Order: sequence, then structure tokens, then C-alpha cells
Amino acid sequence: MSNGPIELPADAEIAGRGQPPMIDPFGRHVSYLRVSVTDRCDFRCVYCMAENMTFLPKRDVLTLEELDRLCSAFVDKGVRKLRLTGGEPLVRRNIMWLIRQLSRHLGTGALEELTLTTNGSQLARYAVELADCGVRRVNVSMDTRDPKRFHEITRWGDLDKVMGGIDAALDAGLGVKINMVALKGVNEHEIEDMMVWCHDKGIDLTLIETMPLGDIDGDRTDQYLPLSQVRSRLLETWTLEDIPYKTGGPARYVQVKETGGRLGFITPLTHNFCESCNRVRLTCTGTLYMCLGQDDAADLRAPLRASEGNELLGAAIDEAIGRKPKGHDFIIDRDHNGPAVSRHMSVTGG
Repeated sequence: MSNGPIELPADAEIAGRGQPPMIDPFGRHVSYLRVSVTDRCDFRCVYCMAENMTFLPKRDVLTLEELDRLCSAFVDKGVRKLRLTGGEPLVRRNIMWLIRQLSRHLGTGALEELTLTTNGSQLARYAVELADCGVRRVNVSMDTRDPKRFHEITRWGDLDKVMGGIDAALDAGLGVKINMVALKGVNEHEIEDMMVWCHDKGIDLTLIETMPLGDIDGDRTDQYLPLSQVRSRLLETWTLEDIPYKTGGPARYVQVKETGGRLGFITPLTHNFCESCNRVRLTCTGTLYMCLGQDDAADLRAPLRASEGNELLGAAIDEAIGRKPKGHDFIIDRDHNGPAVSRHMSVTGG
């Protein structure tokens, strides 16, 4: 199964089922929807959420049928890539029903890719079924391979389960990419070893700067590690060649000459990726965020439930896309050590 780049068609081909493509005020084509199917997670990662989280009441969360209808409305309007996130998406009850329903858009060709980001804890259970539904690759969030440090970062996580899940995904034919948040003084010394381990297994590694989302137990200035520094350190030992590889997201990739593998950098602070942003984010309550780092949002639950047809919903989506901002305002320093926005990463799924 291919884990290659996602090549999006021209605008005229992307437009879904005769509808015009979604173009924001800055001429960017919105073709990628990230959907947080739950704010709940079986981990409590230190940069993502507080240990004693208060999650949404279940009555506020959209049903799986409503999520299917909302996602399908976006596919009709030209979304070609759909990523399910959380929290942890695979802890949502009956989540495979939703994934199987959404896979019908792969069969018609309306959707180019259906994928998910997971912490890996449930992959051993679901990998084969995910592949059967047409999922071709998954992103696994894993910041260390040291069991003690893994527990310190995730608080509740079990590294053995995650490693078993990665092996199960590979055995099922899924492409795997590891997402590693670079944390100063915590895992920065592991980055090279993680890269070599990933590349030996045929896995891409993407490094991510920590983002100022939600109140956590700690000071983000103590966590923040600029990836510009990481890249400079890597260049002392490794040959990094810039390549045009894309997966539809914000990562910028290099080929590591010595390993033959790919290494990605997601740098919302040292070099933001806003100029080419093609993404919007939908929460499990039906709230659409046009930018990860801004508070402006649109309520899609009300128009979804107001009519059995999608006319009101489509109009609400169009109005929201028309408000998509140019970019975010993420800053982390001693003068800006609080969250840029109040919601936690688990609400919008990164």
C-alpha cells in the first residue's frame, strides 16, 4: 500500500459534485478537513492537557450519524482529504462504524484520502479493519521510546501497547508516520535515535514544535524547543536534502541521505505554514475552527439539526470559509507563556 504524497487535482476537478470549490478570502483552496471525533483520550500528555481534565458531557457531542453527515457535506463541497483525530479517535465508541461509512467516498472517488492521527494505544485492535476500510496510512503520536520517559510525558500511556500497535499497523499494510513533539530538556537528545529507528522500519518521522493551546500543568517556555535549533544540530552529523514531498498537511520534508528516510518539520512558531493553509477543523460538537491558532469559530450543529437537507448547513460552511483568517499569532516566550487560545489541543485535534 502506498504511503506516497497526496496529489490534489486541479480546482475544477476538486469541486465536489458540481459545487464550486471552497476558496478563502486569501485565495487558498480549502480541501482538507480535520475532524475531532472526541475530546476524550486515554493519555494525558503534558503538553496537551492537564491531568485532571473535565471533558464534554456526552449530550453535547455529535452522534456518529451526524458526524458522517457533516463530513459528507464537506466532501460534497470539495474536501479531498479527511483526517479523524481526537483526543484519541479510536476510544470513541463504535468509531469503526463511522470510518466504514466515510470510506464510501473513497469508493466513489470523491475523497482522495481517509486517515487518522492516533496515540497508537488501540491500533493493535483496529489496524486490520482500518486497512479494510481503505485507510492507507496513520500518524502515530509518540515522543519517546524510553518507557520511563514515555510514562512521564503521557502520564497514563503504556509504551508496549503503542509499539505493538505500530507493528500491527505495519503488518496490516498501513503506512505509518511518527509525530514527535520536540520538548526541551525532555526528549531532544532522543531525536536522532528516533529518526534512525523510524527509518530502519520504513517509517517517516515528523518533528513538531509545542503549541500554546489550553492551560496545562507547567510553563510552556520550559518545554519549547525551536526546530531551527534541532535542524542545525542534525546538520552537524546528517545530510538533509530538501525535497518537494507533501502529504497535504503543514510538514516540510527533507531526505536524510545516510538513512534514505524522510524527516518532516512542523514549525508553527519558528516558521509558520499559514501562507499555504488548506485546512479547517471540526470539533465533535459541530464547531468549525477556520484556524488552529484563532478563536473565531462557526456553529454547524444548529444548521445541521435545523433541517434534513443540507442547504442551511452549506450556507453556514460557506460563510465560515469566508472568515478564514490569514494566519495564527502563536508566540512562546517569557512574556507570552500562557495559551494563545483557551481550548486544549484535544478539542480540535491539532
